[in-house]
Amino acid sequence: MNGLVIDVAGINKRFGDKHVVKDLSLQVRQGEIYGFLGPNGSGKTTSIRMLCGLLTPDSGRGTCLGLDVLRESAAIKRQVGYMTQKFSLWDDLSIGENLDFVARMFGMRERQKAIDRSLDELGLSGRRRQLAGTLSGGWKQRLALAACLLHQPRLLLLDEPTAGVDPKARRDFWEEIHRLSAAGITILVSTHYMDEAERCHRLAYIAYGSLLANGTASEVVAGCRLSTWEVSGDGVHRLAEDLRGMAGVDQVASFGATLHVSGQDGARLQASLQALSQLREVRITTVAPSLEDAFIHLMQHAQDPFAD
Repeated sequence: MNGLVIDVAGINKRFGDKHVVKDLSLQVRQGEIYGFLGPNGSGKTTSIRMLCGLLTPDSGRGTCLGLDVLRESAAIKRQVGYMTQKFSLWDDLSIGENLDFVARMFGMRERQKAIDRSLDELGLSGRRRQLAGTLSGGWKQRLALAACLLHQPRLLLLDEPTAGVDPKARRDFWEEIHRLSAAGITILVSTHYMDEAERCHRLAYIAYGSLLANGTASEVVAGCRLSTWEVSGDGVHRLAEDLRGMAGVDQVASFGATLHVSGQDGARLQASLQALSQLREVRITTVAPSLEDAFIHLMQHAQDPFAD
């Protein structure tokens, strides 16, 4: 595989008249944590499902784990762990019973040994007999990950795995993800959280089926070619609408008690803000554009083909 766990090009998927994934090309290396970003309905989940064998692409070519994504989807599924956006195990079964059921579906030998190993690795041994329906969001997340890892997959596909869990549970989850990556497991994860995106080795930004940017977080930010200024002062948020109409201003976003004002024409943007600072009691400071600035920029320049 030349170190590539995922290597696809020109992947397409339609549902009726909706072209939800358009000519997707993606390369992910072994042991890499690869992040998928994009607005809701952008095709992230559909792309993940095609890569793990749950959906067959309409066209394109490529491999996942060395297997053809169009012709060998059944074989791909056996080597992939897929964690869905919504908790999909059984609330009326205990943690141990859920894992036993999953192990039976995979036809695993020595099921009990695999279950014990997974419980230990995810810190679930003491809760083995607890009903899944009584678990908090963070513990359900651990159980779902334990189920994904039972059959020792080489690739994990995680669809917004930390939605609805508290910050500590999210941090613990990402520590586990990096431990798995260090052990050689490749991880593709979709997320809306910028701090999580920055934890990934590389990122892809998908909007309405099209791949708009990819690379490391710093490469994605640099590729947007944004100049960003922080505007602060009393009542600064009342100026947001005025700022949006100024020359050189492409976007205005609230960051706590300040505004981040960005644009691709740095000279015009600076001139507009300096003129504003002479008329209003505001302070302007140049800052490095963040991944969130880049995310907002990409989202503003992506047109939803299904919008009214």
